[in-house]
Amino acid sequence: MKPVIIVSTYPDKKIVTKTANELIKKRLAACINITKISSIYTWKGKIETTSEFLVLFKTTEKNKDTLKKAIKKMHPYDVPEIAEIDVISINQPYLKWLIESTN
Repeated sequence: MKPVIIVSTYPDKKIVTKTANELIKKRLAACINITKISSIYTWKGKIETTSEFLVLFKTTEKNKDTLKKAIKKMHPYDVPEIAEIDVISINQPYLKWLIESTN
């Protein structure tokens, strides 16, 4: 089974923590990393600078589509980032844990 990382950003820690806990309980992700970042982007014709939370959802190929749909449904942004990163290499004990945690 292939590992996949889904990347997204969120406006505040309360929302992302609630989302993360729900997705872990549903076993759609084995691990979710959250880190505070600064983002600079254009929105509605203006340059914005804001603090956000970068989130890495670690899952499997089998669960990725269901996970992406759940993220989209629960996400507070009008246009959420939901990007998929294919994992080319991963250590086998971690992969075993990842699969066990999402089955």
